[in-house]
Amino acid sequence: MLHGCNRPGASARSTRPTLDRPAPACDPRPAPRVLLALLVALVASIGLAAPAAAHVERPSYWPDPAPDTAVTPPAGGAVPEARSLFTALDAEPVGDTRVVCAAPAPSAAAVTRATRSLTTMRRTYRTQRKKLRGARRTALRKAFVRRERRAKRTVTTAKRRYAAAVAAHPSIARLRASLAKATTEGYQDRPSQSPVKISTAEASRLLRFNERLLAACAFQEIQPAVTASGNNDRVVVMPGVYTEPTSRKQPKFDPKCKKYTGFSDYPQKLGAATYPYHWNCPNDANLVAVIGREPGAKAAPNPPLLDRHGIPDLGKCVRCNLQLEGSGVNADDTVVEAGDPNAGNGGPSAAGHAKDVAVGAQRADGFVLRNLTTRHALEHGIYVIETDGYLLDRFKTLYNGEYGTLTFVADHGRQSNCEAKGHGDSGLYPGAPPETGEGRRAGERFRYNQELVSCDMHHNAAGYSSTNGNAVWIHHNEIYDNSLGLTMDVATSAGHPGFPDDSILIEDNKIYSNNFNVFAKGSDVKPKLPYPVGTGMWIAGGNAHQIRNNRFYDNWRRGVMLFAVPDVLVCGPTTNNVQANCNTAKLSTSHRNRIYDNVMGVAPSGARQPNGQDFWWDSFPATTGNCWFRNTTLGGSLVTSPAILPNCSDGTDPGSSIGLGDVGNEGELLSCLVSFETRNFDPAQCQWFRDPSKPSLRAGVRSAASTKAQSAYAGLFADFCGDRPSAPICTRYRAGTRSR
Repeated sequence: MLHGCNRPGASARSTRPTLDRPAPACDPRPAPRVLLALLVALVASIGLAAPAAAHVERPSYWPDPAPDTAVTPPAGGAVPEARSLFTALDAEPVGDTRVVCAAPAPSAAAVTRATRSLTTMRRTYRTQRKKLRGARRTALRKAFVRRERRAKRTVTTAKRRYAAAVAAHPSIARLRASLAKATTEGYQDRPSQSPVKISTAEASRLLRFNERLLAACAFQEIQPAVTASGNNDRVVVMPGVYTEPTSRKQPKFDPKCKKYTGFSDYPQKLGAATYPYHWNCPNDANLVAVIGREPGAKAAPNPPLLDRHGIPDLGKCVRCNLQLEGSGVNADDTVVEAGDPNAGNGGPSAAGHAKDVAVGAQRADGFVLRNLTTRHALEHGIYVIETDGYLLDRFKTLYNGEYGTLTFVADHGRQSNCEAKGHGDSGLYPGAPPETGEGRRAGERFRYNQELVSCDMHHNAAGYSSTNGNAVWIHHNEIYDNSLGLTMDVATSAGHPGFPDDSILIEDNKIYSNNFNVFAKGSDVKPKLPYPVGTGMWIAGGNAHQIRNNRFYDNWRRGVMLFAVPDVLVCGPTTNNVQANCNTAKLSTSHRNRIYDNVMGVAPSGARQPNGQDFWWDSFPATTGNCWFRNTTLGGSLVTSPAILPNCSDGTDPGSSIGLGDVGNEGELLSCLVSFETRNFDPAQCQWFRDPSKPSLRAGVRSAASTKAQSAYAGLFADFCGDRPSAPICTRYRAGTRSR
């Protein structure tokens, strides 16, 4: 039977939310004195500055969450609904459809000419026949029958040749191969999904419709079709691998657009690509660019506003409510290739990259992308920024350099039925979502602003990531074979409004076997950040997150980590960062998190597959309201560090949870700080980059290993603060201790 380490109690599930509604096991070596000396020299000199951001943005703003009624139907204000592929050629729906195919469409001119000739012949015969009688009519008929027979053969030959050309067309040939597999073996939107077979009738319908699309095809590249589109329009991309040769030829850092560069977010470096830059040079960074609005009449303010509600330089919609979709069986059929097509769906990450972004959508309210794959961009497969209302559905994003998807300062979004694999930072990244959770403005209602559901995030440095992520709902996903399954953090540096992150709901996910060592020699993924190999999830300075009803198993280092990031490390005097709600005199992070009703170390089959440790907490002094309760395992106790975690009387008394300090756990974080600053992923310096040992099935053995591991770091933290008592981390730690 299942046993819990916390006091048992009846399950008390809250009302199920909807979008917009609330409802080691490793064997670390003791840190040597040379490491301590390095830490003293480096950390003291930088004042424990916040780590550099994974990407540098122009100062970005949350869009107005209300629908834009200047467009009919309105753009934004909700997650857009995808229009059925089979309506793309209908005359009635709002908007025009542009079709892209992998090669010029075969001409049907010969069929048209032969058919017209036959029709004309028949009409002429009927007219002449009325004027003749007797033998002359009989002779006319005999001659007509001979001519009609020859004309019919001409029509038949023309149709046969056209049909052969259609069947041989690269888009149709690719579709036929996919349909053959889908009817016999099935297709998958993501690896964990059981194969879905389609009937021969469904296959025939999809093939016939694609043949109609081919007849309407006027583009062989996606970007010209997008550029020609307006509000409410659709771009349907037939099966094929699209390398976009015209976009690839566009220069990066185009001199003609240098005049549109501006200052980045803090620390205010010149050279950031402003929105007018992307408007005028859309393919500078993007292989395919969906630029949704005109630039505003006024330039964006510099320095940027601290209050990021509302885009200050917003122009009118010109490509809002745009739908970009593949017309194949699934995302495998239509590929946007930003790198080397010879790499296929494999690595290395960013192989042969030609552009920073495969598909970029900026201020494109109501944007829908579905049923296609993006690969091998230098940075991001799909990039949605400053957009209200987006839907990314039935997509795959593979081996891009940093993120599979980056949805930045976006609202009313959903990512669903997807696969994200092979990324150096994370598979899916909703960065800096708007403050619609605990940090919302007075008088506003709580709502989840973005949703991630039914996706596989695997074989990345991290499966899911969000810096200053607020009120995102993550459910019914499978997150596996990453170094770190999920990361929420406030280590902002520049470009991420929304500090501190809060109110993320993570429920009903399977988070397992996150033991991929992205730092190992020969890895096909190049890491961007120092994540701890073998860890299911960490919360690096978040508040009011709920982690419930998930299954964490076979994560060889840890299931869940929670630790504080003091404000002084985010916006302190040496960080050059200015951040709303960040106060160097406060500890704003790592409060009111609830981790409950999770199953630890047990696979769905019921087999025991333990985590190295189930829960790890730095217990930073003066952190409050963090509660672990009703979490269960099989055949023993949960393994945690510290050994006793506050269960807050089954979550009913969060005020009873106060961090008391854990110098061993804090020492481990300190030992890996150097890697955050230098991007030197040396396992001798930080144990996170080593393969953790496979955990023992015996909880006592795992607990002993946990105690031994952390004791090695207690001395490191004490020695560091003894040598440098004025270091910000030490002063904040002592202040928290005194405040208890």
